[in-house]
Amino acid sequence: MNDIFASLLTPLEWRKSRFKSRRLLLLGALAFLAACAGNDEIDSELQNLTSAYERAQGSIANGNYRRGIEIFEAIQARYPFSDLSRQIQLELMYAYYKSGQSERAIDAADTFIRENPIHGRVDYALYIKALAFFEEGPGFLERWFRRDITKRPPEGVLQSYATLRRLVERYPASPYAADAQQRMVYMKNRLAYYENHVADYYLRRGAYVAALNRAKGALEDYHGADSNAESLKLMARAYEELGMHDLAEDTRRVLATNFPDS
Repeated sequence: MNDIFASLLTPLEWRKSRFKSRRLLLLGALAFLAACAGNDEIDSELQNLTSAYERAQGSIANGNYRRGIEIFEAIQARYPFSDLSRQIQLELMYAYYKSGQSERAIDAADTFIRENPIHGRVDYALYIKALAFFEEGPGFLERWFRRDITKRPPEGVLQSYATLRRLVERYPASPYAADAQQRMVYMKNRLAYYENHVADYYLRRGAYVAALNRAKGALEDYHGADSNAESLKLMARAYEELGMHDLAEDTRRVLATNFPDS
């Protein structure tokens, strides 16, 4: 078959074709050998479990997450029931998060929580899970072009907020609780602002009941957010449009009492 194909080419084209084929074969062989060498290196590292664990930790501490993840995953595969197994799960979810692999970090955290529901580090797994959800927010291009991300559905923020809330409520004495509460303040403002944005959208299109429900939800679910005054304004407007003037007046009184500067 090769001879038939070669007969259709000029001598120069045939030589180029053979050179290209040999080059591809050489590159494939080199890639295979490199992979084998990498596997051999990891295999040799796994001869001493403690040393391998320490090397993986050192790689992650130095920012070499890819290498640290490779070693930890190899340890898990070879020693799935070792004494270090649970700790490696925690190390891996952190490494996944730091290396930008948010989905893998969330999956690892969920697996740890499911398999170890009463473990002393469940609070840490929840914390990493929340951070990973939050990192699924705006991408590089959105930040670069300064798009108003407060007007897009905050799905990752909502899941992050719910996870942090679970952490704070279940583990109030956790060392991560204070930071979780601070992050929740920002997220609460972000979520309330988005709900108000949707409520205003509905108002401008005459969907007054939907607008009222979204503004009321923002006020109730995210009490204390910076945009609570705006929620009350939207509610008053919706009540007026619905002909519920007494409720509109009550809402304005609440607004004046709690936010006199507004």
